[in-house]
Amino acid sequence: MFGLPVNHKTAGFYKINPEALGKGWFELGPIRPPSEGKDCSLLIRVIRNCPWNRCEFCRTYKGERFSYRSAEEIIDDINIVKSIAEEIKKASWAIGFGGKINEKVITVLIDSNPEIYHNYNDGLEIRQQKLNSLISVANWLSSGGRTVFLQDADAPQMRTPGLLEVLKYLKDNFPDVERITSYTRSKTMVRKTAEELQQLQQAGLTRLHIGLESGCDEVLKEMKKGVSGEEHIIAGKKIREAGISLSEYYMPGLGGRKYSEKHAIDSAYVLNEINPDFIRIRSLVPRQGSPLHERVQTGEFELLSEDEVISEIGLFVENLKCSSYLASDQMCNLLWEIEGQLPKDKPTIIKIINNYLQKPLWERLKMQLERRLYSYLAICGHLNENFNFMIKEANTAINTNAPDAQQKVDVLLAAVKPAFI
Repeated sequence: MFGLPVNHKTAGFYKINPEALGKGWFELGPIRPPSEGKDCSLLIRVIRNCPWNRCEFCRTYKGERFSYRSAEEIIDDINIVKSIAEEIKKASWAIGFGGKINEKVITVLIDSNPEIYHNYNDGLEIRQQKLNSLISVANWLSSGGRTVFLQDADAPQMRTPGLLEVLKYLKDNFPDVERITSYTRSKTMVRKTAEELQQLQQAGLTRLHIGLESGCDEVLKEMKKGVSGEEHIIAGKKIREAGISLSEYYMPGLGGRKYSEKHAIDSAYVLNEINPDFIRIRSLVPRQGSPLHERVQTGEFELLSEDEVISEIGLFVENLKCSSYLASDQMCNLLWEIEGQLPKDKPTIIKIINNYLQKPLWERLKMQLERRLYSYLAICGHLNENFNFMIKEANTAINTNAPDAQQKVDVLLAAVKPAFI
């Protein structure tokens, strides 16, 4: 994926007609699923923020106001995306790359058009939006330009006629797009009729991502998810019956010590009833600024240890009787190798979990330390002096089988894990 070019000299020049890009940027929301990031999906903002925004474990939209965008606004953004894409392709041919999209092409575009990308009359925020929009489209084109993700937290919250208009316009202007996906809430899907979902599927909506988090009613209530296990089932079944691919997210640790076992078993039951295409594991990492983080700090909510989380996942998998694809595709998870097609790969997945739990404590601690630091470095790029000191102390404790080794590792992991989300 491309980032902002820095100190990169290129040969070539390509002038953009500023009128061709309109305002030169389109709205981008704050998040998308990792699977959409991996595929460099084009991001189209359909709604702003989250219509619910009360979940105890989430801080993404806290303090932000939910608002709808009109179909006209969204279509304007799609037109800007199309214009940016056309200019990137023209620039590639003009400077000798034959249509190939790479960092040199983007650097030439930025350097050749300072009145667009370095216009200080725009202000910092607008300049950044223009650069982010250019790079977002470039990444999308370089990956094949075949996937689109509709932002933010619940795009189908938009009224169906407007969303259908947006989907049709997307498909008409980008006929090579093969997959259009979105986050949604089970509550929203319960309210949609079967006919509406079929219309959305026929218009090009191919996959929905739902934050199930838990199938346990006690956990759902405590975390203020605003939905019940039964509603999760109704919503999931409606989506599947409409022919839309479904990805459900389970959050190990969300029940804390109080509900861990029930959380695992009830979640497996709900997912068995739904039988989604994908089940994605997202282990709980309380985020600073979220209500749950405050409850952890006061001792009201008891977090599971790394080993307890893995045990809970083991119980969860043992109780799965569906034919979903199970994936551990996010850095908040310790065991990335928990992945496979159910039920065929279930014995292998359980073996991976048991092999980890049967390791001596010192091996488990070393594995926790190595994996968590690897993830942290992948995101942040470096360790500060305080972290280096903590790592040295933790490694010494592990290597000498010191009685406080677990405590030292836990303190370090608590410091680095918030970066994963």
